[in-house]
Amino acid sequence: MTAAHLPVEHLPPLATRVDEVLADVGYEVAAATDAIDDAVPGYGGLFDPATTPAELRGALDDLRETGVTRPPTPEPSGDAFVLYVDGSSRGNPGPAGAGAVIVDAEGAELARLGRPVGARTGNNTAEYVALHLGLTELLARYDPRTLEVRIDSMTVIRDVWGGEAPSEAGVESYSDAVAAALACIPSHRYTHLADSDPNPADALATVGADIAALGP
Repeated sequence: MTAAHLPVEHLPPLATRVDEVLADVGYEVAAATDAIDDAVPGYGGLFDPATTPAELRGALDDLRETGVTRPPTPEPSGDAFVLYVDGSSRGNPGPAGAGAVIVDAEGAELARLGRPVGARTGNNTAEYVALHLGLTELLARYDPRTLEVRIDSMTVIRDVWGGEAPSEAGVESYSDAVAAALACIPSHRYTHLADSDPNPADALATVGADIAALGP
């Protein structure tokens, strides 16, 4: 199972190329950012204002041709996990990103994931993508038996765990994908995060929104 199977929102070509590099490294944001920064000529990087679109496109094309190294998968403490997820949309709709952090039962971070979602996408869609991103990478790497999802979106919670129909048009395919992923985990529950609760996925969703804003 891979997050690449998610339905595709519209992204500018440059953001799409960054997302392809992210997919190559399992959506590990730090690994992708480091690889891109190393490939950009001079002292620029992915988010450096001095990096021109042409330089960035060239670096991304070189990375896709030569390949990038996927980080090693850390060993978890067992088969119980915690998944933090968050989505971000600037303008709602606007450039949107998804973030997810996988943690084992002892609190050790195993993965910090992020990706752009769309150039003009709503926050609810970004929240669904964040949950599916985290679930698919969790299932691809481990064999979870127990999962606690920590999430702040009541819209997603009401749909996924409350049995309500999705309240926003166009998210049905995301909702179905999440349900299919959760069906592979014997025991799962959610914890609703208040706005004041720390969520390590928030910063990753912001990076995803930054990438979605790249263009053309």
